[in-house]
Amino acid sequence: MSQMSDSAFTIPSAYRHFSARQWAALRTEAPNVLSESEVIALRGSGEVIALEEVKRIYLPLSRLLNLYVGVTQDLHRVTSSFLGQLQPKVPYIIGLAGSVAVGKSTTARILQALLARWPNHPKVELITTDGFLHSNAVLEEKGIAERKGFPESFDTRTLISFLNAVKSGKGNVQAPVYSHEFYDILPGEYLLINQPDILIVEGLNVLQIPHKKEGSEALPAISDFFDFSIYLDAEVEHIEQWFLERLLNLRATAFKDPQAYFHGLAQQDEDDVIAFARNIWKTINEQNLQQNILPTRERAQLILRKNKTHRISDIYLRKL
Repeated sequence: MSQMSDSAFTIPSAYRHFSARQWAALRTEAPNVLSESEVIALRGSGEVIALEEVKRIYLPLSRLLNLYVGVTQDLHRVTSSFLGQLQPKVPYIIGLAGSVAVGKSTTARILQALLARWPNHPKVELITTDGFLHSNAVLEEKGIAERKGFPESFDTRTLISFLNAVKSGKGNVQAPVYSHEFYDILPGEYLLINQPDILIVEGLNVLQIPHKKEGSEALPAISDFFDFSIYLDAEVEHIEQWFLERLLNLRATAFKDPQAYFHGLAQQDEDDVIAFARNIWKTINEQNLQQNILPTRERAQLILRKNKTHRISDIYLRKL
């Protein structure tokens, strides 16, 4: 068993380690890959993921998840047979965690596209926990506007209620929508999650354990509703660089919209924007990563480890 290169994670004995080449060999009968144009459409702002990366990493992962989903579907049929009545269809829920700017959204969209190609679970839906952030107005009222993304900035109770409804087999469950362009919840806009075969839940906070405050009701962990969990990992210094690059890319694209929350950055010099981004990273995103996100890494069943070029170099699968 090899050891991870990150000094913050030196206890990998609970995991089986695979290099990218070893992992790629496990693809076997995974369905046909996405086209280059599909991959380009799925990747996030500033990301460089290529079709070869999909072949090496995500096709074997889609095969593994297909096998896990199949076993769960068999268990559902056996349970229905035992009880003598058909049980409500419930989705297989996959949680995807990691830092800001590490590439969670792209990974989630690629997994969604690949998993939907398997005939036994064609309906795959995706939500992000950003939709369960408190609105800017509520954050201002609570005095935590500068802590967006930290555990206390999420409406965890509503998120738990959502997951409970979905996992109970209910149809047309509403998930709030967050706009990164407007940097806030969109009032009155919702995604409807209607009994998918698989639901991917992506977010900063999905593997965190809630801390009960004195006199408050204890909530279950978000991950209690997951059937499988993934942590997307990289060196902190690399993630910081990707965050800076992403903000510069947005400055040249989405932030040019006069309605965009950060439209002002599109008018500033690049050096000023970089200084602004570094300050946001150091005072908010890195603190949140070190205090609340990174400590949850070993709770994941699968860790995907990126190198500085954004390519996944190592895969760690928890032993059964």
